[in-house]
Amino acid sequence: MEQNNVKIEIYGADIICASCVNAPSSKDTYEWLQAAIGRKYPGQPFDIEYIDIEAEITDPRQNGIAEQVKNDEYFYPLVIIEDEVIGEGYIQLKPVFNELEKHGFIPA
Repeated sequence: MEQNNVKIEIYGADIICASCVNAPSSKDTYEWLQAAIGRKYPGQPFDIEYIDIEAEITDPRQNGIAEQVKNDEYFYPLVIIEDEVIGEGYIQLKPVFNELEKHGFIPA
């Protein structure tokens, strides 16, 4: 079975969210997830994108989600896999891995 690239989006900002004092920054979360997914599922295709909610966003869907984050409808970092919200604020690997496995990822 051929796998499509799974789309992973991480929304965040340079400032650590107020309720996430001891949590890693959004950018650190992005890098950590990228590395963890690559280690657990080597050779399996995924696209991971970091979206800075403070930057200009040209994609209307992503801009809408960024606005929701800015309006405190979501905490950040916000992790979305294939349009499904997986986690916000303090991100844990288990829900991310569970969602990837729903999309056909097989752990190494």
